[in-house]
Amino acid sequence: MSEREFSGKSFYDYVAEEKLMGARCKACDTLFVPPRPMCPECYGEEMAWEEMGGRGELVAFTTVHIAPTAMIEAGYGRTNPYCTGIVQLDEGPAVSAQIIGVDPAAPDQIAVGTPLQVAFVRRGEGENERTYLAFEKV
Repeated sequence: MSEREFSGKSFYDYVAEEKLMGARCKACDTLFVPPRPMCPECYGEEMAWEEMGGRGELVAFTTVHIAPTAMIEAGYGRTNPYCTGIVQLDEGPAVSAQIIGVDPAAPDQIAVGTPLQVAFVRRGEGENERTYLAFEKV
């Protein structure tokens, strides 16, 4: 699909294009999200980019009230928590991301097994605009 290197930078370049991409090992067919340049399963070094469908289910989550700087700048914090979780993609890999469309102030209403779809969240303006990976309830 592309000649981009299999790195975190390339992964986030795709996220900026609103694409969820993984790397598939050509030797053993294992799929990784985010990508890596070498397969930890068979140590193969030939990888291929693959676009994910973006659907999956929530397998773990937490609500965050004490946010890191980037999330504070996005408006989150003690009085406005956010949810982050692990999403098991339909294609197999699991990925960590912000979970939107849930109420982090009511974590008892968030359920493991919730079906999710990839979402891309834009924050900042002009040259400082960035796109972040997130998932939302289907």
